[in-house]
Amino acid sequence: MQRYVRSAALAAAGVLVAGLAVGCGGSSDDGKSDGQGGKGDEKGGGKGLASQTLDWGRCDAPEGGSAPGSEWQCATLKVPLDHAKPSGETIGLALIRAKSTGKGDRIGSLVFNFGGPGGSGVSGLPSFADMYGSLRERYDLVSFDPRGVGASEGLRCRDDKATQAAEEKVDLTPDTPAEEKAYFKDAADFGAGCARGAKKLIGHVSTTDAARDMDLMRQALGDDKLHYMGISYGTELGGTYAHLFPKRVGRLVMDAVVDPSADSVGHAENQARGFQRALDNYFTSRGQDPKAGTEKVAKLFERLDAEPMRTSGDRKLTESLASTGVLVTLYSKQTWPMLTSALNDAEQGDGTALLRLADAYNERDPSGRYSTQSHSQRAISCLDTKARSTPEEAKKRLDRFREISPVFGGFLSWDTAGWCYDWPVAGQHDSPEVSAPGAAPILVVGNTGDPATPYEGARKMADELGKGVGIHMTWKGEGHGAYGNGSDCVDDTVDDYLLKGEVPKDGKVCES
Repeated sequence: MQRYVRSAALAAAGVLVAGLAVGCGGSSDDGKSDGQGGKGDEKGGGKGLASQTLDWGRCDAPEGGSAPGSEWQCATLKVPLDHAKPSGETIGLALIRAKSTGKGDRIGSLVFNFGGPGGSGVSGLPSFADMYGSLRERYDLVSFDPRGVGASEGLRCRDDKATQAAEEKVDLTPDTPAEEKAYFKDAADFGAGCARGAKKLIGHVSTTDAARDMDLMRQALGDDKLHYMGISYGTELGGTYAHLFPKRVGRLVMDAVVDPSADSVGHAENQARGFQRALDNYFTSRGQDPKAGTEKVAKLFERLDAEPMRTSGDRKLTESLASTGVLVTLYSKQTWPMLTSALNDAEQGDGTALLRLADAYNERDPSGRYSTQSHSQRAISCLDTKARSTPEEAKKRLDRFREISPVFGGFLSWDTAGWCYDWPVAGQHDSPEVSAPGAAPILVVGNTGDPATPYEGARKMADELGKGVGIHMTWKGEGHGAYGNGSDCVDDTVDDYLLKGEVPKDGKVCES
């Protein structure tokens, strides 16, 4: 089972192509309670941890990868397991940086979160460093694995064998009582596995915890203000930080913006619309009728639901894997040709290409090893949200969701109940509080063709940040995210904001 808000890595066509080529509550400063873990402390928390010195050294190779080049340094930041007990047990967060090239006056550190939740910044930042070359002239580029992610006490909820078995046997759009039973049993088993593997950490991996960690990070980096770029889920993390520590906000960019006003059902509806919109745009780009194209894909999925399709190996393409394979290509316009080829193959009875696309999204390598990003993603998001829809409620939503998207609606409707079904810890809030009165202007960038975090969320984020704080900018483009996605207008505006402190006019529109 996967949720379709993922890290920006999947929005980059180059990363996807490369993968296939090798085979595959606190409160605001007024003291008003908001359920995000206590009052934001402008001096930071963690007592002695706030003044710790980071011991930077050579980076080790991440699991399943290779060590970054010599320009990269890594360190461990100590943070409280429980921020309500700042002098208690600590855990370590993995950090990575590339120091400023010194071509201009150094501003400080620029911290990145690439999304997920559950995305590794330690492995992600070196992959995207070339995109941020101009920013490195005046910033140290810094990222991290949030708590419960990767090298920072990363979570593992089931092994690779069980993960593959679930992919093959669990129908994510159950049609019979037996399939429903298997679907929800699998969800409960996954949560129980997370609780066993994470132990005490399972209740301390929230976005609020991560935001408080970032303020300790800011202090350890020696910065008076947090300069930050958040992408996808990283915008929710940035908004939470801004709410808790508004006077510590420096130059902060949000790109591919999560709607902070939506609950879990609202997010699922947003994504059904966003991915269907992207699929429609794909068919339009090919001179095809979007309705007819969608019906053809939906019929393909119906056939796969009845009988999985052969591939070149010993695995078969199921309906669930096919939907993932279609969906991953919608993260970037550059991968639309892959969708064309994969759908053509599937119509000829060969599911190999769609299976490889699904494996790329699920981060499964040719040997059958899976990353644990989806494990961390689920643990974080289920701790964040109070919502626990019942199977009956999910069933009642099916018609509405399928009307929004005949291709993706069924999965996303069931997901509203299955994602956090029988989760071992209670959630914290219905939706995150991001109001940040008194914060410096925050640049909020929305892409009209974004499938995973639809455009409408950017306007809502800007509004909730507050008047004079949320500065809304639009790019009329395609794909997940705007910066580095082919628009000189977007890139120049963001660079001028981060490097020169130039705040664009609220409502600016980039046409290309």
